Amino acid sequence: MGNYSAMPELPEVETTRRGLAPHVSGRRIAALTVYEPRLRWRVPDDLPAKLAGQRITGTGRRAKYLLIGLESGTLLVHLGMSGNLRVLPAGTPRIAHDHYDLLLDSGKILRFNDPRRFGSLHYATGDPGRHPLLAELAPEPFDAQFDPDYLWRIARGRRASIKQVLMNSRLVVGVGNIYASEALFRARVRPGRGARSLTREEAGRLVKAVRAVLSMAIRVGGTTLRDYVGTDGEPGYFRQKLYVYERAGKACRVCGTVVRRVTQQGRSTYYCPTCQR
Repeated sequence: MGNYSAMPELPEVETTRRGLAPHVSGRRIAALTVYEPRLRWRVPDDLPAKLAGQRITGTGRRAKYLLIGLESGTLLVHLGMSGNLRVLPAGTPRIAHDHYDLLLDSGKILRFNDPRRFGSLHYATGDPGRHPLLAELAPEPFDAQFDPDYLWRIARGRRASIKQVLMNSRLVVGVGNIYASEALFRARVRPGRGARSLTREEAGRLVKAVRAVLSMAIRVGGTTLRDYVGTDGEPGYFRQKLYVYERAGKACRVCGTVVRRVTQQGRSTYYCPTCQR
């Protein structure tokens, strides 16, 4: 296969949140069992005691962080580069790279599996948006703040390519490599173009395209590359709907021109030389 990333992006995290919600909302945490605390940040030794008995009030998402609201705080879960959170019956035998279980009073567990251990588990009291990992995050692609004027304004001030700007999490969160390539195709903008050359009209098309691509990916459960599966163990199906990503050497689905692959900042980028200008 090509040079691709398996990192769960915004649609995969949102798919996970939607899959978890009906299983966790209103439930109490019976226990947190940590098998491997050495994740990206070490899981605190006192976290199981803090969580035991707390009721789950709801779920949310900020960028790629899954938020599990509790009576006295919020759990911040990051899936890392290869992690997944599955809903399983209690007593399900563990497999390699299962790092913690959150046992619910329903008898189900949320089990976190992460081969690379780049995921993390944090506990925040008060407003989770003030947690150091969330406080400095850029707007979400679906926020009103991420509008054509915002994108045009930030693009005008950057020397980087437009694809780099889209993937810069300090400017907008959650637009990973796959979704940036696909959005640029939909907006008919070449990924290697200097961000400064973006017109207001193109910025408008690109904002729409980013939202459309992410919305579609969420609807079909994310994109399966190497490792991603949803909470039910099923793969995401957005890959079947890709226009350019990983389609180098194949005919463009719109015009028939051969899709090209280039490398930008060590990442594969795919585009149609006819459709994108």
